[in-house]
Amino acid sequence: MSNVLTSVDQRTKLVGKNRLELLLFKINATQLFAINVFKVREVVKLPQLSSLPGSHPHIEGVATIRGVPIPVIDLRKAIGFTHLPEHQNPNLIITEYNRTVQGFLVGDVEHIINMTWEDILPPPKSVGKNSYLTAITRVDHQGSNRLVSIIDVEKVLAEIISYDVSVSKEVLDNQLVEEMYGRKVFVVDDSATARNLIVETLTPLGIEVLEASDGLQALNMLKRWQQEGKRVTDEILMMISDAEMPEMDGYKLVHEIRSDENLKNLHVVLNTSLSGSFNNALAEKVGFNRFISKFQPDALVEAVQDRLREVIAV
Repeated sequence: MSNVLTSVDQRTKLVGKNRLELLLFKINATQLFAINVFKVREVVKLPQLSSLPGSHPHIEGVATIRGVPIPVIDLRKAIGFTHLPEHQNPNLIITEYNRTVQGFLVGDVEHIINMTWEDILPPPKSVGKNSYLTAITRVDHQGSNRLVSIIDVEKVLAEIISYDVSVSKEVLDNQLVEEMYGRKVFVVDDSATARNLIVETLTPLGIEVLEASDGLQALNMLKRWQQEGKRVTDEILMMISDAEMPEMDGYKLVHEIRSDENLKNLHVVLNTSLSGSFNNALAEKVGFNRFISKFQPDALVEAVQDRLREVIAV
């Protein structure tokens, strides 16, 4: 537990500084891609794979890493390119998302860069809703200024795993069903896939879901509602926020909310693809009311119901 608390202390030093680290890699000869280092367990040379008959076409097979079988996703194919050319240097980026471990087959893995979320921008709207990019940025790379595309890993995984958004009967509190109707939940996430899964879980319960695609947009929306004379904590039952987002991350967002006299009592849930005791401790320390790991419909509905009980009891 002491190691967890030490990690939390180190991570919370970044809160308010809006920083992140990106792992740069290639899946073709020229373009640079990236994912957040926080979700990377390790990088290894591609080992021999065992075939997995009947699996999704983007899964190349299974790698055994220190005795643990890990499914390997060909990231190049998953985002619409052809298979990784044989002459390229294949590497495996092992990641943890949504309580699952998987490896992404890529080409050359470059290095890690430290940036601020202010330098991370949403992709241009012209790329369309089917894009596999969640953000873009520019970096100095080998003497030139290069564009880096940040992969929407949640979209990639959702197309392979097919998440179930149904809610278990034993979780739903029938005494709260009528109370849910018309309540507003504010969802902040840079992944359209992640937002859609929450919408598909909550709207059948009569809940109205408001959306923002990054922390800065969310904060501006909250302040605009204030300027319109709305009491945000009365208008919104709760806010559900991702951690890693362009321009302003979830940690900075909740820091700004807790620093605003009119917003400080807003109920905010951290909803991230990371899991474990680290995030429970981190969420509490930086000002979130609760942590739930993506994508868990039952846990999401339980969080909404618990908050609703608090509001009704007041």
